[in-house]
Amino acid sequence: MNKLSFAAVTTDVLNHVAHDIIAHLADSKIILFYGEMGAGKTTLIKEICTQLGVTDTMSSPTFSVINEYRASNNKIIYHFDLYRIKSIEECLDLGMEEYLDSGNYCFIEWPEVAAPLLPEKYYSLSIKTEKDNTRSIILS
Repeated sequence: MNKLSFAAVTTDVLNHVAHDIIAHLADSKIILFYGEMGAGKTTLIKEICTQLGVTDTMSSPTFSVINEYRASNNKIIYHFDLYRIKSIEECLDLGMEEYLDSGNYCFIEWPEVAAPLLPEKYYSLSIKTEKDNTRSIILS
């Protein structure tokens, strides 16, 4: 798979970025989101979900760990925030393997702790805050 890159991303063009990301997804619905705190991971996930037809209220699952959204085509999207998860055992207790094997979109923020559970194919998305307060985004 080729990398997909975006430079100088602002909120004004986020809908186009989300559209291009969705169009680029082929062999997996699992996307790992990397970026520092406040880089815009949740904001981008919300826009991707909107593009996929989610009309539910979306928020960061920092405290709930997993949010479930339903798209207009009745498909389910799982949004994980593993920031507070400290061990693979906690991931297993959440039933993470079942979510990953569900065939539904799984968007995972702070995915490092879940690495041993990941399937062979997934996407990594990195968001970096630039000096001019724009973002660079790379999907690989």
